[in-house]
Amino acid sequence: MSFHEVRFPTAISRGSHGGPERRTDVVVLGSGHEERNSRWADSRRNYNAGYGVRSLDDLHSVIAFFEERRGRLYGFRWRDHGDWKSCPPQAATSALDQVIGTGDGTTIVFQLVKTYGIGTTSWTRDIVKPVEGSVKIAVAGVPLAAGSAFTVDAATGLVTFVPGHVPATGQQITAGYEFDVPVRFDTDRLEINLTGFQSGAIPSIPLVEIRL
Repeated sequence: MSFHEVRFPTAISRGSHGGPERRTDVVVLGSGHEERNSRWADSRRNYNAGYGVRSLDDLHSVIAFFEERRGRLYGFRWRDHGDWKSCPPQAATSALDQVIGTGDGTTIVFQLVKTYGIGTTSWTRDIVKPVEGSVKIAVAGVPLAAGSAFTVDAATGLVTFVPGHVPATGQQITAGYEFDVPVRFDTDRLEINLTGFQSGAIPSIPLVEIRL
């Protein structure tokens, strides 16, 4: 899938609206009871970046970014300011934030993940666009040095342990990180509304998360 490893202007995304979406079929029976079925195993996020456009300069930045991505053709990174860390947004990341696997003595590659909730009802999300340089890893509670003990592919979220540092059987692997959401424009047309000489607005800039 065509993807550009570039982030949508952060100052504009800060004013956006949006969040996760799920697809659930609900059938109301004659008795009034319901039967519900989830069509998607994973949620999908949708955003509207139009709310973040505050000036003509913002407008210019969005148009340039849209043209570079050729509308819906290329995906890109998006900062979800409500959910962009392995911990709550106002906390500092720690190498102990999220469990990403358990060692078996031979496996060297692990996917970054984030778990929402606890117990049997929790949901685990693959983190495929970590922020380069932000990933911290610990094995059995002991933080490791990036580069010498492990490497991270910022384009996939895969953590690879180097020889001599492969997690032993039963050792828990944890991670802390910042991350972006892979998205694309959900339109090939921008409806621009100039509301004044010094300001501009784009009423709707829909974005949708893409699965990689």
